[in-house]
Formats: sequence, C-alpha cells, structure tokens
Amino acid sequence: MNISFELFPPATSNGIGKVVEIARQLADFQPDMISVTYGAGGSGRERSSRLVAELNKPGFPAITAHITLSGQSKQDVLQQMDEWQEHGVKRFVALRGDMPDMARPFKPHGDGFSSSLDLMAHLASHGAEEIYGGAYPEGHPESPSQSAELDHLKAKQDAGATALITQYFFEVDCFLRFRDRAESHGITLLIIPGILPVANFEKAKGFSKRCGASIPQFVHDRFAGLHNNPH
Repeated sequence: MNISFELFPPATSNGIGKVVEIARQLADFQPDMISVTYGAGGSGRERSSRLVAELNKPGFPAITAHITLSGQSKQDVLQQMDEWQEHGVKRFVALRGDMPDMARPFKPHGDGFSSSLDLMAHLASHGAEEIYGGAYPEGHPESPSQSAELDHLKAKQDAGATALITQYFFEVDCFLRFRDRAESHGITLLIIPGILPVANFEKAKGFSKRCGASIPQFVHDRFAGLHNNPH
C-alpha cells in the first residue's frame, strides 16, 4: 500500500525541531512523500520554508511543498516557489487556498494569479516535476454543481496537474463514486484519497463543516462521550 503524510508547520519557530522528529519517525513507514502546508493567505510561510529546508535532506522521503495563491501577489508566490526550488523541491501541491479572513469569499489578489489553473500552468512551465491539485469527493463548498466541479478538475488536468489529492472523507463509497464520475468525465489522473486521523473530534467537526466533508452518524456514535478522553 502506498501512503504519504501531510505536515503542518508549527505555530512558532521553536517547534520546528519537534516536527522534524515526527517526520523522522514517519519515514519508517516508507511513505511516497511528505507534504508541508502553510496557512491561509500565505501565513506561516517562513516556518513552512524552514521546515521544507530541514526535511529536504537525505534520510527523509521526497518533500512536496504546498503553494497557494489566495491573498498573495504573483511576486510573493513566485518568490516562494523559487525559494523552494533552490532547496531542491520539485513537487508541489498547487491550491487556491483560503483568504486570510476565512469568512470572506475568495477574491483574486489584484496583482496575483487568478486561479489554481494559472498557478499550475506556471509551475508546469517552470520545472515542477509533479503538480498535485485538490479534489472534493463531496463537492467544493463554493461549487455550483457536480458538473461544474468535474469541469474544473478536467481543467486542472489540462493545465498541467499530474495527480489529484482529495479532501478527506469518512465513507469509502463516497470516494469510489467520485472516482467513477471523474473517470466518466475524461479525468485520467491518479486520484489519491485523503484520510484524516482524528485526534480531536470537536475540531474535526468544525473543520469538516467549513470544507464540506460530511460526518456520518456512525462516526458521531463512536466518538460519543470521549471528548474528555485523551486516548
């Protein structure tokens, strides 16, 4: 079974070493890659850059860097891309990302990329070896229809995406139905299912509501009464 891990940069620079140690332990599972995110509107870029630099060394799996366009100028995004490529990173997860104020609807930066499609096309023409796009088995919260969602995924494929990584889901059938719809729509890319290890169910519920991932009743039932149980 192929597996990869996604790491968030620590809240402060002092936590870099701890995350590096976690990545070292995860490397024992021989993942295909470890990806490193950063926050809404490019927040936490410095910590993400430091983490990428620490992990993109011998002894660690291939590093994939998230790069988002929301709330940032094209110059900011390209500077980040150049910095990561200088560290030897050639794999990217290219996303629109959330606005700095996540309650606000997306609006392109006046001097920025207009969409993830533009970002992918740029990455594809500037040395990126792997470009991963996002996909939503239950539909993006802002998508007007299932058909529009699939059209957008097909456009990502045409823009240069080499694979898709889905938002997490809790029911396998949800992913399988989505995969079949995508294939019927002419999407031939590898679709990698996203899985969320639930460490805090209350936080998972809040995040799921924002990203459009439904939580079936059987999951609620399994976590019932465990909110004060750290194990």
